[in-house]
Formats: sequence, C-alpha cells, structure tokens
Amino acid sequence: MNYETVIGLEVHAQLDTRSKMFCRCSTDYAAAPPNTHVCQVCLGMPGVLPVINQRAVEFTVMTALALNCTISEYTRFDRKNYPYPDLMKGYQISQSYNPVGYGGYLTIDVDGEEKKIGIDNVHLEEDVAKLLHRTTAKGEPFSLVDVNRAGVPLMEVVCEPDLRSPEEARRYLVKLRNILRYLGVSTANMEEGSFRCDANISIRPEGTTELMPKSEVKNLNSFRAVYNALEYEVKRQIKVAEQGKRTVQETRGWLEEKGITVSQRSKEYAHDYRYFPEPDLPPLTLGRDRVEEIKAGLPELPDARRSRFMEEYGLSLYEASLLTGSKEMADYEEEFVGVGEPGSIPKAERAKMGGNWILGEVSRIMNASNIDIPEFKDRISAEKLVRLAVLNLEETVSAATAKSMLEEMFNTGKDADTLLKEGGRSQIRDTGQIDEAIVQAIAANPQAVSDYRAGKEQAIKFLVGQVIKVTRGRANPQLVNELMKKKLEEEIE
Repeated sequence: MNYETVIGLEVHAQLDTRSKMFCRCSTDYAAAPPNTHVCQVCLGMPGVLPVINQRAVEFTVMTALALNCTISEYTRFDRKNYPYPDLMKGYQISQSYNPVGYGGYLTIDVDGEEKKIGIDNVHLEEDVAKLLHRTTAKGEPFSLVDVNRAGVPLMEVVCEPDLRSPEEARRYLVKLRNILRYLGVSTANMEEGSFRCDANISIRPEGTTELMPKSEVKNLNSFRAVYNALEYEVKRQIKVAEQGKRTVQETRGWLEEKGITVSQRSKEYAHDYRYFPEPDLPPLTLGRDRVEEIKAGLPELPDARRSRFMEEYGLSLYEASLLTGSKEMADYEEEFVGVGEPGSIPKAERAKMGGNWILGEVSRIMNASNIDIPEFKDRISAEKLVRLAVLNLEETVSAATAKSMLEEMFNTGKDADTLLKEGGRSQIRDTGQIDEAIVQAIAANPQAVSDYRAGKEQAIKFLVGQVIKVTRGRANPQLVNELMKKKLEEEIE
C-alpha cells in the first residue's frame, strides 16, 4: 500500500524589538549573564501589570500582510495555563481565539510550479525562560532557569497541513525565513533560537482522507534537522502501519546525534491549557487606516524582487532566485549594479557580471570562511568588487588572476589597484613572452602534441592550460590559443 504524507508546521519567530513584549527589559540577552535582563513583570511578581509592545504588534501585522492574511479588526490576548517551570507566573500570555491575522497563504516551488501553502493564523505571544539541565557530581539531575529570554516577543505562524513531503517543508521554512528577514521583523536564525519549528506529521493511505494519529516533532534547530526528522518519521509511521499496528498521537523529540525521533509524552488527549481572556490587557482594535498605512510601507518582498531582477536586469529565473534568496545578497547585487564605474556598460550586462561574481567566487569564499554577505562586505565593498570586475573586463588582468586577487583582497583588505601596483598580476599580452611558455609546454608534453597531430582537437586545450599554469594565470587565454595553434601548425609543416 502507498501512503501519503501530511505535514503542518508551527513556526515561532522572536521579533526584533528593543524591549520585551510586556515590559521594558532589553531583548539583547544572548551574551548577557543569566537572569540579568529581568524585572518584576518577567518574574511574574504579584501585583505587576503587563503593557503591550506596540512595535511587536506592528511587526506581526506586517508579517500577516506579507503572508496574504486577513487582519482581524478585533484581537485580544489570552492566558494559556500550564505548570512548566519555564514561566514564573504559571501561564503564558498568548492568542488563542482572536489572532492578529488569519486565512493567508505562502507559495513554494514544487517541480517548477507554484504551490500554495495555507496559513491558518499569525498570532503574538511571549517567549518562555530557558531551562538548563545539569547533573551533580553524584549523577543526580537538576535544572537551572535563565529568565533573560522570558517575555521576548514571539510570533507564531501556523500553516495548514498542506505540505506533502519533508522537502516541501524545508522549502516552506526557507521561504518564510526569507520573508521575515526582508521585512526586518526578525533575525530568524534557527541556530540562535530566534526561529523555531515544531512539525506535525501523519500519514494516510493514498486516495483516502482519514489521517492516522499524528506526531508532533520538537527539538528542530536547523533546516537539515527538520528535513531529516520528517524523513525518519515518514519511514517510522509507514513501518508501524505495515505491521498492522496503529500509531499513537504523541510528542516526539529529534535526537540529531542518533538520527532518530524518540517519544517524549503522549498526546492521546488534548492538553487542557484552560485558555481564557487575559484580564490584565485590553482588547486591541486594529484600525483599517493604520493597517493600510502599514501595508503601504511594506518593503519589496522576495517574489517581487525576483520578478524585477528578471524583468529589469534580464537575469534568468535560476539566477534571480539565487540572488534574491537572501536580502543581503540581493542588496549586494543592486549595489554592484548601481556603482558608476562601469560607465557605458548596459545595466543588464552589469547585473549579469555582478551575479556571476557573487554566485561564483564571492559565494565560494563565504562558504570556505563560513560567513555571510554582511561580513564579506565589511572586507570587500560592492565598489571594490566592481573595480576588480572592470579590470578583468578590460583584460588588464586575466580571469584566473582576478579570482586570486579577490581572495587576496579578502585576506589582506587591499583593493585591486593596490595589488596591481605591487606587480606580477597584469595580464601578459607580450607575444614573445607567451611564445617562450608555449615552447616549454610543447617540449614538456610530447604526447599531447602527438594527439593534436592525430586529429584530437581537445589536446590543444590541455596545452593551453599548461601555458596558463606556467604564467600563473596571467597569459591571455585567447591569445595563447591563437599562438599555440600557429606554433603547432608550423611544426607540422
């Protein structure tokens, strides 16, 4: 029997505000000592009252609009009661009945076609404290509580169960994170915990509508973890079904080091959080005029920017998709196109040239150094990259030399002109000097010469490569090719 996978994701994103959701404590807690960014509100002291962070509400409205949601005219906060020690007051202020936005969608690419993933709702709540589990010297377990994170504005995006594979789930998460970063509402960094995901997954026989009991998978702190955990769960649930058994509704944790999910607790019955309207906070009325004002101020989003790159710059769908895959990379490309030095070079050609450098050598250096565009730009601005590209375009330096110069610029902080003045990098166009290298290459590679004389045209590419190698990438490849052919033909005659 074939089974269909059904996946829904609940994504929590910390909002990039300066203060917490209901108090003035700083959200810049990552490097702070434990329990130093706290106050009476964070600690749930008796008699304190929360105050709503206006910026957090606006960020949530922005996100809901970007996800094509309807914005609720009336929204309120609710108390979600539970006994876990990561919230001092014994409840979380969240939104259960009247979220900020609802009924939206996000599109992902599936086999070259756009697929709509429904967004059930976008709502706002507060983050919880961080529990640190430790063991005494005698092996006895205990836990420490760091309240710094408690109260940080947390936005939850809940999608419909429209995802049909782990790969679709991964693409959805990448797209959602990209949107949040374009909006500037969250750093959306999974490794740092500002972008967290819980995945609900179940299976059903193909052609049927009845789902088997679902599992909720937690502890997913990277896109790879989400993909691998869901892959494992699909296989595990199908194996259970094929054994004639029935899966149970439960929460499972992903163990990265073992590559498996393990049962954490049963969810055979819905947890009674005893939601009720938060009595300490007034309901919010989101005025239509203010919502339209926020909508008008939304930045250009990834899909729109990708389309513009294709229309305005003549880039392919593949190139435009990669360049707009992160806001910072798209900004770098636009800065490259906007630099005045290329002069009469048409905008489309400048965009193509910038894209080739950014997706090629720039990305290679970033991957090798494990950094992103902002760190790369700190060392090589768009203006410096343009200057190097122009030197290569004008054939002042060869392509191979330009690539090595980029790496040297990155490592030393020097610009292209400074490196050029130091010597040994200008492209060699002197035929006498190139002829010497050609004679050396022919003498050192008699087999390649014989192959060429036997009609194997590819052999000349090897010989040209040897000349380029001898000249350390400085010889003009086209000129070398012409002179090499001439030399070989002279010798045949």
